[in-house]
Amino acid sequence: MKKIGLDVGEKTIGVAISDAFGWTAQGITTIRWAEGEFDDAFQKLDPYMKEHEVDKLVVGLPKNMNGTIGERGEACQLFAEKAKAYFQLPVELWDERLTTMAAERVLLDADVSRSKRKKVIDKMAAVMILQSYLDAKG
Repeated sequence: MKKIGLDVGEKTIGVAISDAFGWTAQGITTIRWAEGEFDDAFQKLDPYMKEHEVDKLVVGLPKNMNGTIGERGEACQLFAEKAKAYFQLPVELWDERLTTMAAERVLLDADVSRSKRKKVIDKMAAVMILQSYLDAKG
């Protein structure tokens, strides 16, 4: 079974999927959503869940650098709680500190234009969240 990694933002959700062995993560899409519209987001996510036979969701948890949970972290915790109830699957929150900055650095190093970076940054952050989870659990 596969794991799905989510980078949940206010307007977009980056989505990554693991391979069947749980070794690698690859980005698959970015979903647009209005924060708080959980059913809409989950309906958009559902086809990916079914297609990839997902058995666990890994949701990025943005912590402050001192380890505390701020407003974004609380929003992600709520998203994870709602996703667990909706999909009836285990959901794990995973520390995502610096993943968006790391994704930005990778894209800058690859000389990806600003407009293209904007389109893929959330998906790339989801890959980094899921890959760090897979590496730690492997």
